[in-house]
Amino acid sequence: QVELVESGGGTVQDGGSLRLSCAASGRTLSGYTMGWFRQAPGKEREFVAAIRMNGAHTYYADSVKGRFTISRDSAKTTVYLQMDGLKPEDTALYYCAGDRHLIVSSVGIGSQYDYWGQGTQVTVSS
Repeated sequence: QVELVESGGGTVQDGGSLRLSCAASGRTLSGYTMGWFRQAPGKEREFVAAIRMNGAHTYYADSVKGRFTISRDSAKTTVYLQMDGLKPEDTALYYCAGDRHLIVSSVGIGSQYDYWGQGTQVTVSS
């Protein structure tokens, strides 16, 4: 069992920045694929970004490319999502997810991830 804990959400103005963190409680995430997803009220959950903890390959949704950056720490225990140029449409509950057995074609599919955090709220005001 992997416990994931997100932090770093908050309220910012249009164009602002936030950095989200996702930490695994007491263990390494080596070998995992870690993803960030978000869900706005009344909308379906959507993929934001993912990273292979070994090799650090990254993947992004088109809507956040060039604005968001996913990264990990050298100890492979924490994943970050640096969000710059935030827009009101980025407002959502952001979730961290992890899985050890994802193939490349599945990194954007939430149902393929076994472990999820509780979510952290990001609100962007206009």
